[in-house]
Amino acid sequence: MEFSIKDLMKRVEFNRRNFIKLMVGGAVGTTLTPLPWKLTDDIAIFTQTLPWLPVPPVGEFSHANTVCQLCPGGCGIEVRKVDDRAVKIEGRTDYPINPGGICPLGAGGLQLLYNENVRFTGPMKRFGPRGSGQFKNISWDEALQELSDRLKDLRQRGIPEALVAVDGHPMRSSMALLIRRLLEAIGSPNYVSMPTAEDTYAMANKLMVGSEGPMAYDLENADFILSFGAGLIEGWGSPSRMINAWGVWREDPLKGKTKIVQIESRASNTASKADQWIAPIPGTEAALALGIAHVMIKEGLYDTKFVKDHAFGFEDWTAANGKDHMGFKNLVLQKYSPVDVARITGVDYEEIASLARGFAKAKSPIALCGKGKGNLNGSLFEFMAVQGLNALVGNINKPGGVLVYKPLPLRPWPDLKPDAVARKGLEEGRLDQAGSAYYPFSQSLIDNLAHAMLERGKPPVDTLLVFSANPAYCLPDGGRFRRAMKNVPYIVSFSPYKDETSFMADLVLPDHTYLEKMDDIAWPTGLQYPFYALSQPVMEPLYDTKQSGDLIIQLAKMVGGTVGSAFSWKNYEASLKARAEGLFEAGEGLTRWEDAPPVWKGLASRSPVKSDYESFDEMWKEMKSSGFWYRPTHSFGKWGTLFNTPTGRFEFFSSTIELAVKDLAKKTESEAAPEKMGITAKGDEAFMPHYEAIPSVVDKEKYPLRMMPYELINLSSDWLPNPPYLKKTLFDHQLAKDESFAEINPKTAAEHNLKQGDRAIIQSPKGELKVRVNLFNGAMPGAVYLPLGLGHTAYDDYQRGQGVNPNEIMDGRKDPVSGQTVWWDTHVRIMKV
Repeated sequence: MEFSIKDLMKRVEFNRRNFIKLMVGGAVGTTLTPLPWKLTDDIAIFTQTLPWLPVPPVGEFSHANTVCQLCPGGCGIEVRKVDDRAVKIEGRTDYPINPGGICPLGAGGLQLLYNENVRFTGPMKRFGPRGSGQFKNISWDEALQELSDRLKDLRQRGIPEALVAVDGHPMRSSMALLIRRLLEAIGSPNYVSMPTAEDTYAMANKLMVGSEGPMAYDLENADFILSFGAGLIEGWGSPSRMINAWGVWREDPLKGKTKIVQIESRASNTASKADQWIAPIPGTEAALALGIAHVMIKEGLYDTKFVKDHAFGFEDWTAANGKDHMGFKNLVLQKYSPVDVARITGVDYEEIASLARGFAKAKSPIALCGKGKGNLNGSLFEFMAVQGLNALVGNINKPGGVLVYKPLPLRPWPDLKPDAVARKGLEEGRLDQAGSAYYPFSQSLIDNLAHAMLERGKPPVDTLLVFSANPAYCLPDGGRFRRAMKNVPYIVSFSPYKDETSFMADLVLPDHTYLEKMDDIAWPTGLQYPFYALSQPVMEPLYDTKQSGDLIIQLAKMVGGTVGSAFSWKNYEASLKARAEGLFEAGEGLTRWEDAPPVWKGLASRSPVKSDYESFDEMWKEMKSSGFWYRPTHSFGKWGTLFNTPTGRFEFFSSTIELAVKDLAKKTESEAAPEKMGITAKGDEAFMPHYEAIPSVVDKEKYPLRMMPYELINLSSDWLPNPPYLKKTLFDHQLAKDESFAEINPKTAAEHNLKQGDRAIIQSPKGELKVRVNLFNGAMPGAVYLPLGLGHTAYDDYQRGQGVNPNEIMDGRKDPVSGQTVWWDTHVRIMKV
């Protein structure tokens, strides 16, 4: 992708001069948290007549501690109560991740607890058309009998693989493992999870360091943070941890502050508060990372000792069969000079060189990625290119760097012993092709599942189970999954909320909300030390709902046979307890944090850690009380057995991808194996971090603009409904009555004859949305930006019909190798109404 010098100068002007304009004229409202926003003028009028408000009765005050489950961040919360009614949620001061902090969504959790208009109050059966939300009450006995009979029937007919589950729980959580176990016991390989950045982190980690553990960043100890789109104060990772870290980075300017560089095309809250904002063309971030690498390598600004002693594929090399291979160094020097990268990204070549020098000369620099909150997947080669920068500065397994861990030492549950029916079903290929020769590193590909469900002829899916997910709304697929659901004979939702997907269900078995049940979070995204969170119910369930984990165990026992015997626990809590025994056996863990220094201040100095419990029963009791187990220590500077790749080193050249391509070539008897995996690069470049321009058949003259969705910390963009009070934190140029706004650069608006507040239509090949226009200097020319989290067709009147959902018109293509959806490159046009 190349641009004229004129186009390049326009984009350089956007990066520099317009950012200054933005900082001077648009800084209002860019505080770290939007909680104070607009909550002074009319909040009393807004709240006085709403019956679901946590209005305290007269009674005894108390409080209960638990862990927030509204995102995978694992923040500790304290729920204040008057008698049996919860009245306020606050951050806990005795909790290591977020000492005292809480994000807007976490603070609004009570409005999800008490709002009957967005909750199912008991099991329901559909009697109206799909999507109408028309249900009738049904007893739990009748509901569970109906579902268990259907599951038994699939097994009796010899088609257990026609059962599919879509799951929104974090990949390492016990609920995710329990749901997968149910499907495997019945005989279906078709467990599918909702896409998140964790999927891409896991693939990049596996390919470059060989780790099955999570991505861990010692951000608080870094002195240079190069963020490729991660919304550090939009809700990435643990939101309250990141807001607290931002304060750490800024607390003592006399000692020198951490430099923060935000790389994204829109002036987000994070970009506006960073020390430097760089705006590349969306989708070209991998090229920018490699341009930075070029300068570091050419000028000798990389850690030669780490690269020589602990990396593979940096220099050109010769394989055992005598074949010569290009190394990462040669690739970058040949193809990614700052001038070449400037043509691709629109970022000035001098700015690329300056950034590279600053990053390389920092004491503890970290490069991280994952757009926005991380609710959607990323580009695999981009993530690999960014991780390559961390290797070039040698800041892996060092304080203030990227830390490599094994997974949490949770005890595995007993192995399944499937019967003949289950074994036959498990031998069938996955409908989404994840893990196949075409997508060997992906664990789940929900877009491929939608394609399979839309195939003509006999539907491949008979029964669809949906857990803590809203794929009919959340997927960036132009509504493909919602259309595919119409081909499924029987759909069961386990959601506590009246979301778009549950409105399509035939049976609703509502879960408790997070304040009414026990659940776990295994290692929040980005945290630099092992951590296991255990939430507790802070009150009795308000309605006739049941914990989904308990339901799965009950269902399995009703199906009986080997399915029932695979779930020997009395209840879900017993299954959690069985996993937690591994933490005790691993030793060196703590279950309390109070009046202690922050964990990040002394990771290297605490080894070994003496556990604050002597028996497993004591540990479990303490965990249920505190809500966590953690290990505040790390073995820095040890690389001997750190990398579990085929070469035992950090791999710039991924031998794992190379082996996968050879395997596919052998199976397909084709030399075009890389192309079959979506890779357009030739030769050795295909196995290293590189820039891939995603092929598109869209007429760029007809659709000249890019549409980019963005996330806000005060707007739920995942499967959860928005607490109504958060609507009051949105500005009038984000949502006015029921109309949401598209952000457009004034120059782009002028080219399309648009002015502030105009009504317009945004069209893509997938559909159209009606919006109003907000002129924003922080929007890249040639792009249109829409917020995620609006445009619901379900829930209640405070959310239904409020704004538009950009997912509806996204043109989802496939990311190379991973096969995940490309949601950051939808081409559109905009017209004044």
